[in-house]
Amino acid sequence: QVQLLESGGGAVQAGGSLRLSCAASERTLSDYGMAWFRQVPGKEREFLTSISWNGARTFYADSVKGRFTISRDNAKNTVYLQMNSLKPEDTAVYYCAATTLPYGLGTLNEYNYWGQGTQVTVSS
Repeated sequence: QVQLLESGGGAVQAGGSLRLSCAASERTLSDYGMAWFRQVPGKEREFLTSISWNGARTFYADSVKGRFTISRDNAKNTVYLQMNSLKPEDTAVYYCAATTLPYGLGTLNEYNYWGQGTQVTVSS
């Protein structure tokens, strides 16, 4: 069992940047492939990016490729999402997720554990 806690969300103007963090408690994150998703009310949860257990592989959805960067620091038990050039359509609740697979992709049911989410609001 692993508990995930996201932080770093907030309000920012279009074109700005935010860095989200996802910290794990009780278990080491190096046991898991990790990912970030987001969700807007009334819509399905959207895959953004994933990273392998050792950080060697990453995968991005087209909607964020070139603007968002996923990284991890296993020594700190933390995964990050650096978000640049933010747009109003990036407004959502952002979730981190962990899979017992060494590397997950974009399918929701690959992921065994989820954080509670952090709100990101981008104004025009």
